[in-house]
Amino acid sequence: MTSSTILRQSLAGELAAQGLLTDPAWCAAVEAVPRELFLGGAVFRSDGARWEPLRREQLGDDEWLRTVYSDTTWVTRVDGISARKATGPVSGRPTSSSTLPSLVVRMLELADVQDGDRVLEIGTGTGYSTAVLCHRLGDETVYSVEYDEEAAAAAAQHLRAAGCSPHLVVGDGLRGHQDGADYDTVIATCAVRTIPPPWLWQLRDGGSITTTISGWMLGSGLIRLVLDEGGVAHGRFAADPVSYMLARPHERPPRPTFYAHPGSTREARVSLELLDDWTGLFVAQLGAPSAELVRIAESVALIDVATGSQAWTEPDGNGGWRVHQDGPLRLWDQVEDALDAWQKAGSPDQTAFGMTVTEWDQVVWLGDPEGPRWRLPA
Repeated sequence: MTSSTILRQSLAGELAAQGLLTDPAWCAAVEAVPRELFLGGAVFRSDGARWEPLRREQLGDDEWLRTVYSDTTWVTRVDGISARKATGPVSGRPTSSSTLPSLVVRMLELADVQDGDRVLEIGTGTGYSTAVLCHRLGDETVYSVEYDEEAAAAAAQHLRAAGCSPHLVVGDGLRGHQDGADYDTVIATCAVRTIPPPWLWQLRDGGSITTTISGWMLGSGLIRLVLDEGGVAHGRFAADPVSYMLARPHERPPRPTFYAHPGSTREARVSLELLDDWTGLFVAQLGAPSAELVRIAESVALIDVATGSQAWTEPDGNGGWRVHQDGPLRLWDQVEDALDAWQKAGSPDQTAFGMTVTEWDQVVWLGDPEGPRWRLPA
């Protein structure tokens, strides 16, 4: 038995022992799919400021395999530069990664994928999760779309090496892939600000979408939505603190230079500590969905690129906070109103939130569809 086989079995056993892997079919897939084929012999490791390439030949085979089979997300591309081609540490934003295996299987189990299902995966990445799907479902019913041409080419090579031949598409995953419709399941390995309408159009009645809803504050919520016969998708968020990189078309716009305009000033009604809470940040983002959050020492700033609106905080000298707001949107007012509604409901976790999606409207609600509601950006 090879070291890779032993490590795959050990990883599957570890995930099962932690309650993260409960379906025997997915357990078999984790044991069968060699993750090392999908990392290309090199990954990036953050040193806090830059991304340092970590190579197989540098570590040696045994240490490399232990690295591969750790339950870790490994960044494989930074601003389009692959770890294999990097000649030294690089700066930039991760653009492709191999998601930690526990999250791969969590998404698949939440999606409730069944034998025979036709699945559309948004974001092929390295191809590892695609291979896990192929092991369970076979190649013919797995469709995967990747935006980055170089990443797509590398994933195709990895999948061939693993003996998998799913339907691979290079293009904008937010458009789905009409040629394979109707799908039983759409699974996104990237985050979106709103559900793209083509995902709804390409689902069968009763089909589901499993994705993370995120935004420019980088709050995030994992959800499975089920499409009813009337073309409306409904679902509740999971409790898992899961985040993915935003889909490229949903990424934050370039941030303008921030100037601390005094604007109108008042005492803040809520503590900034709420923004350090996983659900609190998600709620704040619901309140001001077009704002980016910037942390400045102990304070925070909210910046809305489209309108030029901004809000920023500073200590008031008495243990509280003073907020300044400028521009047509009162961003901090919007955040506080959302956080107030959440606190009045008892500050529940994200399982208390749900979402209703139609072709023309997308709403996140608290408690039930008639409770506090926030519309997602168009």
